[in-house]
Amino acid sequence: MLLSTFIKLENRVNKKMSETNPLKLSQISKQLFIETYGCQMNIADSEVVAGILSNSGYQITKLLDNADLVIINTCSVRDNAEQRVWRRLDYFASLKRKTPKLTVAVIGCMAERTGDKLLEHAAVDFVAGPDSYRELPFLIDKAQYGNKSANTNSNADETYSGIIPEHIDKGSISGFTSIMRGCNNFCTYCIVPYTRGRERSRSPEDIVNEVTGMYKSGFREVTLLGQNVNSYRRTEQNFIIDFPALIKQIANIAPDLRIRFTTSHPKDISDELLHVIAQNSNICKHIHLPVQSGSNSVLERMNRKYTREYYLERIRKIREIIPDCSITTDIFCGFSDETDYDHFQTLDLMQTVRFDSAFMFKYSEREGTYAASHLADNVSEQTKIERLNQIINLQNRISKEKNETEIGNIYEVLVEGVSKKSSDDIFGKTSQNKVVVFHNNGFKAGDYVFVKIYGATSATLLGAQIEKATL
Repeated sequence: MLLSTFIKLENRVNKKMSETNPLKLSQISKQLFIETYGCQMNIADSEVVAGILSNSGYQITKLLDNADLVIINTCSVRDNAEQRVWRRLDYFASLKRKTPKLTVAVIGCMAERTGDKLLEHAAVDFVAGPDSYRELPFLIDKAQYGNKSANTNSNADETYSGIIPEHIDKGSISGFTSIMRGCNNFCTYCIVPYTRGRERSRSPEDIVNEVTGMYKSGFREVTLLGQNVNSYRRTEQNFIIDFPALIKQIANIAPDLRIRFTTSHPKDISDELLHVIAQNSNICKHIHLPVQSGSNSVLERMNRKYTREYYLERIRKIREIIPDCSITTDIFCGFSDETDYDHFQTLDLMQTVRFDSAFMFKYSEREGTYAASHLADNVSEQTKIERLNQIINLQNRISKEKNETEIGNIYEVLVEGVSKKSSDDIFGKTSQNKVVVFHNNGFKAGDYVFVKIYGATSATLLGAQIEKATL
């Protein structure tokens, strides 16, 4: 999935200089275009990058044509994301032939994994790994003097403490904040522990201050991000702060600030966390809990550290403690040695759980993972596609059926913007992370509106505003 964000970096010139030498302004002005590939974590990282460069006197825009510097923030989780980057670099190489002074950089997980290969590409002037963003101003200076360079050094302590992210989408009421970096799970198919390093958690004070600042600047929904967000753990003055304690602190910032989080690992989602969610109305009633497979033998080969039975018990507990909670997941098919019976077990688990929605993929082997060197990628491409289509078709049916059960229900919807299909309608989300479209009666982004559901598709609920007094 491509999530594109655009950043311009423009040197702020001191007023006195511009007055005494007006030509100097255009000579110093620098602009950056940044494109973000991958997940919400990478959007948050792009905002960290913007914050770092803002401290060097830069600011944000969305224009590519004026760019002096292009940064591509990459993901290595799936092969198609990397292939898109290579195609994009070919385009930027042609752009550089027309604009020789243009500087192009690649940052993120792909830079960490394939830095030397990337530097060989004609378009690329420098690369930086996920722990090297503080060095970007230095790398930019080197590149502008014609020196190709790479900084992909790992730093087990880097959490970007003290960096205030520069939020890119200024008109949005929903934002992201990273609370931890890295991963300790070492799932056999996953490259993340090798590109982002081991888990380390940010200071709770930094996180609370950042979210408070976001609320004061107009955000009404914040998603807490981590590769394994519910394993957050930080020791402050000999006192351990875990994820339930942290999210409770954040929920207390403001009652009209919605709190979401992703991604959770099934082995770490505790009853304590579920009770905190149930007890705080502004912590959204939605849990994304990746299962990946419904087969114990496949889960073992994946090194997921839980069984099918344990996962189903966690689902049961979620629904017991938070009855109105929506549950979404990640599923992929075609992993090493996956049999027809293994695939059937996944379909059966989907039928049992009845997820509200899912991200669904076929397995693509990632160089540098345990699976790539120890487990055969021996399920044919045709079989992977057939199994994926079965998973998608089943989930689409379940999602539609689940959404149809919402008809007649009333939800408080946080308005996000105007519907793409009609300017007469607006859309927003329920606490359960379901999109609702309804008539625009003069609402604006950030408003809370009570809506009664009268229709549904597999992806969207259709509703009409009601007055709170009629509830």
